[in-house]
Amino acid sequence: MLHWFKKVVIIYLKVFDRKVVVILVETADNNAQNQEILRMISEMRLFDDNLMTLVFDKNIPATELILNILLKRDDLKVLEVVAQREYKSPMPKGRSITIDIHAIDANKREYDVEVQRADAGADVHRARFHSSMVDSKMLKAGQDFKDIKDSYVIFISENDVMGAGLPLYHIERTIQETGKMFGDGSHILYVNGSYKDDNDPVGRLMHDFRCVSSVDMFYPLLAEQIRHFKETEGGRKIMCKAVEDWAMGVAEEKVIEDRKENAKKMIAKGKLTLDEIAEYASLPLEIVEELANLQPA
Repeated sequence: MLHWFKKVVIIYLKVFDRKVVVILVETADNNAQNQEILRMISEMRLFDDNLMTLVFDKNIPATELILNILLKRDDLKVLEVVAQREYKSPMPKGRSITIDIHAIDANKREYDVEVQRADAGADVHRARFHSSMVDSKMLKAGQDFKDIKDSYVIFISENDVMGAGLPLYHIERTIQETGKMFGDGSHILYVNGSYKDDNDPVGRLMHDFRCVSSVDMFYPLLAEQIRHFKETEGGRKIMCKAVEDWAMGVAEEKVIEDRKENAKKMIAKGKLTLDEIAEYASLPLEIVEELANLQPA
């Protein structure tokens, strides 16, 4: 925890011109602070990380519901589901990922469900990387490659990132010369969160993802979770704690990023040693050394 960080900082994440804008508001008035957090919670939907995480973490019925709808099945049985599961890169300083919803079904197939408000979060290269990370954890040493189970990476984006007005976009590898499916068991699915059709199960599901109130939702399994976390005293208490913890984490990350930017400027000027820069910027020496190595020659 940062020394100077005495008061709770409330953070609003707003999508503006396709960029995430962070606005920090600091207040010493606990009542005003609590009221502001409750207001934020009242406006949250399943597209918001804090609420989505609480609704789906270890919630097998809710996860089965969305997977069966999106994959157009009625027999998919989930054995395990965890929200915000981290997959660490095996490479030193390699890129790791945190999966929004990770599920395993009765046939050991694995599902990575990503819920994205900003279009940039649903970049096609990110889908490729997530798919590779999920696959990399599926075989143990000595196992035959044929033993690998199917994997599904599903991006539920608030907007129609593919732009064709369809509810679903299935991405499958094909053999270009024959047009036949490659059949390697890797599946990527993009879901259009702006799709509207109350006669279509996918349309009803996306309607529920956009709802701020449980009374407006179609699916009782999801409505009950929204009602609990947003409309009951116990649920709101859990939500308040989650929002405060998240706000503190994001605020601290912003402070570190600001310190890195200051360190970069000092490195560029070349007037101080790296030890001095680390001291003035309040950063560990190894981070300053990494920043220095990234500077153009």
